[in-house]
Amino acid sequence: MNTFYNEDKKTVQSFGDEWVKMNQKSLTEVEKIKIFNDYFSIFPLDDINHNSIGFDMGSGSGRWASVVAPKVKRLVCIDASSDAIQVAKENLKELDNIKYLVASVDNTGLNLASFDFGYSLGVLHHVPNTQHAISSCADLLKKDAPFLLYLYYSFDNMPRWYKLIWRLSELIRLLVSRMYPILKIIFSKAFAIVVYFPMARFSYILDKVGLRVDNYYPLSYYRNKSLYTMMTDSRDRFGTPLERRFSQKEIKEMMELSGFRDIKFSKFKPYWVAIAYKK
Repeated sequence: MNTFYNEDKKTVQSFGDEWVKMNQKSLTEVEKIKIFNDYFSIFPLDDINHNSIGFDMGSGSGRWASVVAPKVKRLVCIDASSDAIQVAKENLKELDNIKYLVASVDNTGLNLASFDFGYSLGVLHHVPNTQHAISSCADLLKKDAPFLLYLYYSFDNMPRWYKLIWRLSELIRLLVSRMYPILKIIFSKAFAIVVYFPMARFSYILDKVGLRVDNYYPLSYYRNKSLYTMMTDSRDRFGTPLERRFSQKEIKEMMELSGFRDIKFSKFKPYWVAIAYKK
């Protein structure tokens, strides 16, 4: 039996606190679908149906499960935080084809090679061993099953000055991630209002006048997103104790080592979203 618990307890608790206080009920259906499409644009949605069984690894508040579950026979929402699972149960209470599981990515107890698809978005860069976590996801999938993965990128497609801004922001994260939960929320909301919102709206203006902003203007991804989404992502970014980042090359290598083939990356933000198939 696998006894390797691939989780950071402080990070798990931090996300549990986040989803309890920011349960995504204020996120509009229109914006949720828009963000869903940002991630799932390269996923073969046409290949899953009401006979498909899949997993959502690190399901959090159940944002993506609310869109995927109605399309399939069964979806297993897995999260290391019992608080997050309780929030997901409340958000998804109208869906009766979801199984909820509080477990580490490497200790789900689920049958291996039993899933038709899986996805893990914005989660596996918050565990101690990302390679091991990806391999554990691969072990759950049937041959040829698709897997969608999103990991924080190491700005390998950005100029040096952009990376310098990130290094400065890391100093903020190291401070904020050690705060009490309520202070994390207060800071995250304030930072979203003072920094995210004005920069995002300025990039929106630049975009409208025909200037290219995606790879050169920080926070341009949020130019057409709500303040609530900015607050949520600000809390993700600065309130999480453990965060790792990977280049596209590193992600591809980890997926190959985990037994995936035909690995392809989205050409659009958020970076890096990858689709691959179990060998």
